[in-house]
Amino acid sequence: MKHNETFSKDLLAWFYQHKREMPWRETKDPYKIWLSEVMLQQTQVNTVRNYYLRFIDRFPDIETLAQSSIDEVAKYWEGLGYYSRVRNFHAAIREVQSAYNGQVPKDPSTFLSLKGVGPYTQGAVMSIAFNHKLPAVDGNVYRVFSRLDNDGFDISSTKARKHFEAKVMAVMPDAAGDFNEALMELGATVCTPKAPLCIVCPVREHCMAFEQGNVLDLPVKLKKVKKTVQQYKVLLIQKDDQIIIEQRPETGLLASMWQFPMFEIDTHVSDIEAQMNLSLHIEDEPFVKTKHQFTHLEWQMEVYLAYTNSEVVLPYKLIEIKDKGTFNFPVSMTNIFDKYVDYIQ
Repeated sequence: MKHNETFSKDLLAWFYQHKREMPWRETKDPYKIWLSEVMLQQTQVNTVRNYYLRFIDRFPDIETLAQSSIDEVAKYWEGLGYYSRVRNFHAAIREVQSAYNGQVPKDPSTFLSLKGVGPYTQGAVMSIAFNHKLPAVDGNVYRVFSRLDNDGFDISSTKARKHFEAKVMAVMPDAAGDFNEALMELGATVCTPKAPLCIVCPVREHCMAFEQGNVLDLPVKLKKVKKTVQQYKVLLIQKDDQIIIEQRPETGLLASMWQFPMFEIDTHVSDIEAQMNLSLHIEDEPFVKTKHQFTHLEWQMEVYLAYTNSEVVLPYKLIEIKDKGTFNFPVSMTNIFDKYVDYIQ
């Protein structure tokens, strides 16, 4: 970086004048700041805004959230994805309520010990809420500093976080929280991945990649993650005017959420009947084929209508169609349900 002695001043001056209005920037309540940071991981700001406001309206403080069931809390997260985030957040809030008298710990090490809190969340919440001088390094910060220093360090390396945290700390001013927010704001709105707005960048004169004309070559990410594809047969099983659902395991992907019964794509009908302890009539052709994308995983699903007159036993559950909204379904299953409702009407 060139002229790094004035970098933080230039960046903060721009941030104070141009920062976007966001509801979590209107508070210093560490609970609300923490919530916003958890929501913003893997999710766009425009999507988070309404979820955040609705969540805070229902759970305005730590005590309210701690006393609420995870099933209800998860309903207010439905559609945001990455559901381990809300489960960990809820567990951590309960620990804050019981062990710290409902006060978010101001000590960074104590805060880091809470469930689901990693180095990024620690740095963001502790700096924004309490102005601790800690780095909050995310993808935006990797990109900004890769370009500022024309640095080809592989951001997928296990050493990348420490490498870029050191760069942030070398130029961090006393206004640590504002500085971390400014870096993220710069990466999100100006120093973007594919079409950076270098012409209006407030720290362009500090940028070595701009000077050397290779901004779009940075950051460097050498690893390519292969997406796993899993194929499933999903059954919408009707009994009279009810449908069958099941709950996913308590750990792993989409833990404890509800879904329609799912089987590997080549599972034979007799094996499904044996597993479910049901006599089934399954239609020959799927009424819809759909897919759902996770970060490193794709579900490809063939959805079949099916019918039974058998008694339904645990772990399967019969529900009225109108009651579907009381259960916590992932987006993939909600989309299937909506297609089913359209199909039968």
